[in-house]
Amino acid sequence: MSVPFIAMNRFRIVPGAEAAFEEVWASRDSHLREVPGFVSFHLLRGAAAEDHMLYASHTVWRSRADFEAWTESEAFRAAHRGAGGNRALYLGPPQFEGFDSVQELLPG
Repeated sequence: MSVPFIAMNRFRIVPGAEAAFEEVWASRDSHLREVPGFVSFHLLRGAAAEDHMLYASHTVWRSRADFEAWTESEAFRAAHRGAGGNRALYLGPPQFEGFDSVQELLPG
């Protein structure tokens, strides 16, 4: 049985660049829908700090192995092609966090 895996990246975005950052994500082709083991994706807007707006990408995978296979795939390379062209929006690189699910509660 596979254990769900959640991959998150935290982004610190320059104040005033929030709309541009969100447009980058809305307009990109992530190629995720075709990837085996992909469950869902969310782009989350967090709290504003004095020097940045916090965002996180939150991707759910059927298993850690499915996520790792994606990171080595052509779909991953295609989804991240040109990502460095938006550096002015960010205060530093994204911070990756990966989580294996240890408990899940579903409705019903």
